[in-house]
Amino acid sequence: MRDLVYTGFVSLDGVVDSPGGGPGEEHRSGGWVVKDIEFLPEAFSLKGEELQDTTALLFGRRSYEAFAPIWRDSEDHAAYKELPKYVVSTTLSEDALVEGWGPTTILRSTEDVAELKRSEGGAIFIHGSAELARRLSDADLIDRYHLLLFPVLLGAGKSLFSRADMDKRMLALRESAAYPNGIVKLIYDVVR
Repeated sequence: MRDLVYTGFVSLDGVVDSPGGGPGEEHRSGGWVVKDIEFLPEAFSLKGEELQDTTALLFGRRSYEAFAPIWRDSEDHAAYKELPKYVVSTTLSEDALVEGWGPTTILRSTEDVAELKRSEGGAIFIHGSAELARRLSDADLIDRYHLLLFPVLLGAGKSLFSRADMDKRMLALRESAAYPNGIVKLIYDVVR
């Protein structure tokens, strides 16, 4: 069984929406990762460390459409170029896939994601894709969270976790670190 790992930047109040800013912002604090936090390379080293474990990428449609054209040609994301990519969408068509960014498969349902997890291979990482992450978390399909927690309260934006009343899920802390700029690295395994 492959591990499904959510990786992301999150505010203290659980918002993962639009950390880099850009068009279509749903709240006035878009760009919160880069605007007011001192950049310390060691605080972002988790992103490089993840590359060693990443064997495939999983996106929701909107995150795929935002990341694919940029990451395809980005030197910072060159290691992702030939990795298999999966996009969970009921509306994305094959002809809308970005060419030149490695093999990409469209999955149409949460059940398709569960089937992908049962396939052979290593860890599958989810970047961005807040709505997809909530849906997969509610379906108990996420195995691990790699979070960089930022010292900011936003009050608006997409939440990483749903507010649905559900059975409690326990997490086991695998690794943590705090940095002078206030960012905290948190890696949790989902306890089953």
